[in-house]
Amino acid sequence: MTTATLQDTFEALQCCVIIPTYNNAKTLRRVVDGVLHYTNNIIVVNDGATDETAKILEDYPQIITLKIETNKGKGNALKTGFRFAIFEDYKYAITIDSDGQHFPKDLPLFIKALQAEESKEILLIGSRNMTQSGVPKGSSFGNKFSNFWFWFVTGRKLEDTQSGYRLYPLEVVKNLKLFTTKFEYEIEIIVKSSWRDVTVKNIPINVLYDERERVTHFRPYRDFARISLLNTWLVLVALFVIKPRDVIRKFKKKGFRRFLKEDVLSSDDSPKKKALSMALGVFLGFSPFWGFHNVLAISLPIVFKLNKAISFAFSQISFLPFIPFILYASNETGNLVLGRESSYNLEEIEHNFNIMEHLETYIVGSLVLSTVSAIVIGFLGYTLLILFQKTTTTVTDG
Repeated sequence: MTTATLQDTFEALQCCVIIPTYNNAKTLRRVVDGVLHYTNNIIVVNDGATDETAKILEDYPQIITLKIETNKGKGNALKTGFRFAIFEDYKYAITIDSDGQHFPKDLPLFIKALQAEESKEILLIGSRNMTQSGVPKGSSFGNKFSNFWFWFVTGRKLEDTQSGYRLYPLEVVKNLKLFTTKFEYEIEIIVKSSWRDVTVKNIPINVLYDERERVTHFRPYRDFARISLLNTWLVLVALFVIKPRDVIRKFKKKGFRRFLKEDVLSSDDSPKKKALSMALGVFLGFSPFWGFHNVLAISLPIVFKLNKAISFAFSQISFLPFIPFILYASNETGNLVLGRESSYNLEEIEHNFNIMEHLETYIVGSLVLSTVSAIVIGFLGYTLLILFQKTTTTVTDG
């Protein structure tokens, strides 16, 4: 792809380059000159720089310069750039750091990757070779740390989640509710994009860490604490909202019969793992953990490495029409275990049952009922799955 062709492609894709900068006068000119080789659609956000940044930018009347009077952080600078780009009707924005670690010559990689995708709702992150010489150990550790938490809250694996060299779909960015303003902003935006089913993927890029020129504004303790706080919040949202939502969507989309066929019978998991997943789901469905069933049905299979979809589906035994029957069975089981007389019939349970008056009976009965039911369903499930597996194998061999 020639330079002229690339210039035209930037225009056709309505793509710009955003360069947030703060006191990177040593490398800023080289970065801007490098980007100008490929496109004039450049927005530089001067995030309250106190060095020669403003003077350098005066030499580039052909580009847009946005000035923030007081330094407020990279996340705020990116927000400012995105807002202006959206106002100017750009559809995509490539962000590149001004500290010299990114190579403008890699811009065509982002354009080619975007053109190759069928879905244009894609967020591309430049993947750096973190094992090459010169990469600070702190950066390598921080990237691994960030990669792990991104996988935990989204279920997607990336090789690099911290690189600032990215291509953003602005239609998506425009509709995201983002609250952070510092370095953690770049984590928040990719997680929330992934939650909206945007494709988030890496493409390999070059990177340079030259300590003679590079000025980093990352404050290890303070910024790491902010990132950790954000990750804690994202984990809570993922467990309580996103993961249950995803499983519910999947279950509703497929319906019970298709779910049973594809996610239970045709799953690659072993019969033992499937049966244990069923047992866990039934245990949680009958358990007294009201308000937390869905969260536990998603999170515990992750902890015990079981099938999330199966556990969640079988936990739905406690859906609304069945609740009176579960309360009645739990209360009766509790009375039996504690040697007490039954005080409610099924009709009274449905209309007049006061759980607080019989809390001990209910909890004991619920835990016993959930344990026994889990054992029975787990055993039956395992037996049926083994028989199904043998039948399938026989038919296949025949």
